[in-house]
Amino acid sequence: MSSSSENGLRFSGKTAIVTGAGSGIGKAAALKLAKEGANIALFDLIDERTEETKQAIEQMRLGQVVSYDVDISDPKRVEKSVKGTIDTFGGIDIVFANAGINGVVAPIEDIDIQDWHNTINTNLGGTFFTVKFVLPHMKKRNGGSIIITSSINGNYTFSNIGMSAYSTSKAGQVAFAKMAALELAKFKIRVNVICPGAITTHIDQSTDTSEELSEVSIKMEFPEGRQPLSHGPGTPDQVAELVAFLASDASKHITGAQIVIDGAESLLS
Repeated sequence: MSSSSENGLRFSGKTAIVTGAGSGIGKAAALKLAKEGANIALFDLIDERTEETKQAIEQMRLGQVVSYDVDISDPKRVEKSVKGTIDTFGGIDIVFANAGINGVVAPIEDIDIQDWHNTINTNLGGTFFTVKFVLPHMKKRNGGSIIITSSINGNYTFSNIGMSAYSTSKAGQVAFAKMAALELAKFKIRVNVICPGAITTHIDQSTDTSEELSEVSIKMEFPEGRQPLSHGPGTPDQVAELVAFLASDASKHITGAQIVIDGAESLLS
């Protein structure tokens, strides 16, 4: 395969793992990295959407693509898929730890304990599992980039009543990213975290809203919309552009950063 200096593609010869790659931000990022020459390992539950992502990358005929059936909350499946990526591509340069769920939206007293654990273990645990298992391989590359998808919720805004488990997991991801950035700096592995606001994705399909939520909800109205910059939610492609920047050498002196991409939504609310 030709090098990036020969064909102008930033990620030629590099391998990227993308979790939650079958839809939304993960899919957009996988396509963006693939368009710039990266080999892509798709980590997601294997379904029609994941297969569509894989086929779209195959049609580009640039890098290679493989998909793994991964529940990000299951460390054994994550570890097995990381090993499969190594067996296929020989190394890992870029990791986009993006998979996550909204989980149950409910008053604190009504959240089932197992539902709490499921949200925390998927969002925060899944990030930890992904990073833990890729590190031995990334260290062999003498550098690389890890990007983690957090949220403005739990870090900048707290107005989504009932999302205490989700917000807690997202705040935890930011702390984890900053600790990892310092720990891994000597290995030239950069770790940055992005905090999207409202983005047009399928994550609401993983949301279970409690009937009791109305008892604790606080009504808020924004006459001109919640995103002052765009007057509407952002797009997965816009987030993918940020992911590609953080994966590239253009950000080689950036680590431990917490970057908001929300059209000023968090400044308003």
